[in-house]
Amino acid sequence: MLAYTIRRLILTVPVMLVVSTTVFLLLYLTPGDPVGVILGPEATEQQKAELRARLGLDQPAHVQLVNWYLRLLRGDLGTSIFLNKPVVQAFLERVEPTLMLTLLAMIFAVGIGLPAGIVAAKLRGSWFDLAAMLVAIAGVSMPTFWVGLNLIFIFGVTLNWLPVAGYQPLSTGLWENIRYLLMPAFTLGFAQSALLARITRSMMLEVLSQDYIRTARAKGLSEAVVILGHALRNAMIPVITVIGLSFAILLGGAVITEQVFNIPGVGRLLVQAVARRDYPLVQGIVLIIAAVYVIVNLVVDLVYAYLDPRIRHRD
Repeated sequence: MLAYTIRRLILTVPVMLVVSTTVFLLLYLTPGDPVGVILGPEATEQQKAELRARLGLDQPAHVQLVNWYLRLLRGDLGTSIFLNKPVVQAFLERVEPTLMLTLLAMIFAVGIGLPAGIVAAKLRGSWFDLAAMLVAIAGVSMPTFWVGLNLIFIFGVTLNWLPVAGYQPLSTGLWENIRYLLMPAFTLGFAQSALLARITRSMMLEVLSQDYIRTARAKGLSEAVVILGHALRNAMIPVITVIGLSFAILLGGAVITEQVFNIPGVGRLLVQAVARRDYPLVQGIVLIIAAVYVIVNLVVDLVYAYLDPRIRHRD
């Protein structure tokens, strides 16, 4: 297991190198002069020259790329132009709402999707199976902003059970924090739970038709042991992939939900940075989100190897 882990860690190095290079090229893929876009048409040549020197754009491209790598090795993602603070600091100031939103959304996704998929597979063809898959199709099809707006109207405006928007930090208390995140977390988690339910059902149906499942039942094992101890473990490989990617998607893609519910998270920060043409901040946030995807994939690979030892011996 240790050798497999080391090999996977080594493989992340070239991936992150490609990712960091691609993020660096964002500045050059922007149409026109980035400095002119940032400062606007009324900027003087002196102002443009000063900003160009501040961003290091007055140097040759290969020198800028080397400097970019060196800054990354030091953990320096640059300084936000409009916030006038390090990108890492700006990100850390906004990461709590996004992280709490993601964790609560994952609880909804796994808590709803995994049991629904297991029960639907066990009761294949029943009314529960049909109802669960109908809800799953609806969950995948409905836009998150539409679900969020309906939740606001029902639970926030009509029933007045939950706050319609905003965020309360953890320092104000866990329950107060969760109250503000229940609706946006369900909005995000519902779509992922629908996908997870469909994947879980498909994999469980495939596993439940295997010979070793019939053997386990013939030995007199209880249905709970057969389902949870034998079938689910072998069906979890693709399910874990969906869970891992869902976490990465939620952490990096909660932009629309944060806008709808006015949550001051990383998603809103990224939207504001793009609107202001704050390229160092955009580059830094995109790089961090990409790194999250790489780390999640690494964790998923390690969980694969733990659940199925054949993977680490074959790789």
